Amino acid sequence: MGWHYRHTVLAACMLAFFVTFFARLAISPVIPFIRADFAVSNASVGLALTGMWMAYGLAQFPSGILADRFGERRVILVAVGGTAATSLLLAVVPVFAIFVLCAVALGAVAGLHYSVATTLLSRTFEDMGRAVGIHSLGAPLAGLLAPVTAAWVGTRYGWRPAVALAALVGLPVFVLFARRVRPTEPRRPEQPVRDRLELGPLARVVSRPPIAFTLLIATCGTFVAQGLLSFLPTFLVEFRDVTPAFAGAVFSGFFVVRAVGQIALGELSDAFGRDLALGVSMVAGAAGVALLVAGPPTAAVTVAVVLAGVGSSFFSALDPRFMDNLSEAERGAGFGLVRTVYTMLGSTGSATVGLLADLFGWSVSFGVMAALFAVTAVAIGANTLFRLGY
Repeated sequence: MGWHYRHTVLAACMLAFFVTFFARLAISPVIPFIRADFAVSNASVGLALTGMWMAYGLAQFPSGILADRFGERRVILVAVGGTAATSLLLAVVPVFAIFVLCAVALGAVAGLHYSVATTLLSRTFEDMGRAVGIHSLGAPLAGLLAPVTAAWVGTRYGWRPAVALAALVGLPVFVLFARRVRPTEPRRPEQPVRDRLELGPLARVVSRPPIAFTLLIATCGTFVAQGLLSFLPTFLVEFRDVTPAFAGAVFSGFFVVRAVGQIALGELSDAFGRDLALGVSMVAGAAGVALLVAGPPTAAVTVAVVLAGVGSSFFSALDPRFMDNLSEAERGAGFGLVRTVYTMLGSTGSATVGLLADLFGWSVSFGVMAALFAVTAVAIGANTLFRLGY
């Protein structure tokens, strides 16, 4: 079919997403070095990372408002350039308090990208499920490369060069986006930002039945995905009694499955509907997480991780479902709002899964995640079967 400008936009958005995800993931593998350098506890570093992820979630809503005011291209350039700049700042901070502030700033600027890029793609592509699936590849690709690369650099040269890798990756992507993506017309260039922050219209968007139902799916799915991203390797080592090397290889495989799954589910949602694709994803996820807990020893792990990876790939069907229920005028701020809501609520998955594991063990912790996937699948099925209209 040939290469068209819209494919350039899609590729540039995917690479921008890769940069914003790479920067956040590059910190985790070098936490021991950061802790030793600043002489702080794991809890202190964890607090910095929690602030980073919370800032990422909070930035989703204002990003949509800013895009409506100034155009998507400008906001994405700020996200990529800001991610590279704050990564450099992280690499040179002299004291831990400034490290925390820079980590929060990194989350905030990185969070400007996703909602705005999805809105831009909705203006560019009709087959949006496929476009969102390809755009979302940036996250699993970063998941494959960032931890391994940062760990290697951190071991040999220290944590500061490892964290600075995001700037090395981000600068060429910033130049590519600036040169290849044309300026985009803002939807509401004259409307002051403060006018978009009125609580009444925002509450009406979130409470609209199809949006509220999609938010329920999104929150449950994000909760489980966040729990798996945070604790799958630890679970495999401590519950399945495998080696850390094997757990690391399985975790890499998990990201590979997510990369393929997001494209496949996006295609499925375009061809047969969002809810069918979401239902397939949730059923696979429930089966995969349950198999991780109750299946036979090592032999079941590969199949379980494939199914769990498909379950965690639901975003390429989920985000187009939001767009289907938002008008053209609502997509900037509206999609940013729902992204903030479900990202913030779903981000509690890491803390909750870890707490349940501490209190009741890994079987209960992962069992709760399997149950959430299953309940969500049942809700989607009931909505379709009984034509509830959510």
